Amino acid sequence: MRRWLTAVAVGAVAALAFTGCGAPAGVDRDLADDWPALGEPRGFVPERDVCHLGLQDVGYLTAYHPVDCGASHRVETLHIGTLTGADASRGTPPPAGSAPMRAAHAECDREVNKVVGADWRSGRLGLTVVFPSSQGWTGGARWFRCDVSEIGSLDEPGVVPRTGSLKGALSGASTLVHRCFNPKLSKDDVTAMVAVACTSKHHAEFVGVYQAPEVGYASYTGNSQRMYKGCQPLIATFAKVPRNGDLDYRAGGIFYHPSEQEWKDGNRGIQCFLWVSDRNLTRSMKGAGSKGLPVT
Repeated sequence: MRRWLTAVAVGAVAALAFTGCGAPAGVDRDLADDWPALGEPRGFVPERDVCHLGLQDVGYLTAYHPVDCGASHRVETLHIGTLTGADASRGTPPPAGSAPMRAAHAECDREVNKVVGADWRSGRLGLTVVFPSSQGWTGGARWFRCDVSEIGSLDEPGVVPRTGSLKGALSGASTLVHRCFNPKLSKDDVTAMVAVACTSKHHAEFVGVYQAPEVGYASYTGNSQRMYKGCQPLIATFAKVPRNGDLDYRAGGIFYHPSEQEWKDGNRGIQCFLWVSDRNLTRSMKGAGSKGLPVT
């Protein structure tokens, strides 16, 4: 990537020889003392609050063509961060799974959540961390972009075109927020989560996101009981029922975890859903209490 420098146009100076007379009024013949000092060169830094037609894995300058968020687009940059200290001292852009990548991902999590109004994983959103190209990094670029997109569904996380900004996208009655679902099952495996209105018959409801501990991907995701136990406090708080041994007899749980690469990059967010298999629900279980979610 080319570095973008602050351009300073300096015209050619014609040296005039004056013979036998003094310098014209206002001219002291010193050509070096009246020029303003040149500023420090500034590398290219992308803008926040702009949209893009497509996803970028690497922030190549040649592919940087922001568009109006009111027009159709697939990506919105909601935050620009800067790596510092040891994270910025490496000779190449941070690879997947590295400490700088995890640090950038953690900052993007925090800042994006503030902008959209909730944990971005609580709705149909995807987050991508974009670093400069190797050429830009060599030139001194240490920025990273926090790019957010609307995705199709829990089971089809492909990016879909949209119009309008994602600011506040997970607040109020937004259709992007995860709410109620009818899971499709194959034995003990959930093959799909079909979103439905909470006033229609359903069997599952999103209750929140919990952060898994810093452990290996296989050791954690291979233990479904451990992930379910992590979701149980969210189920109890959401439904306002006691967090005790009866909880297992009030509702089961469904959870979605990040991919292995997302895990390595720092995404530890587990999406949790309460699940009732023995009866139809026709209202949200938020605050339902023991009467709404009885022991069965």
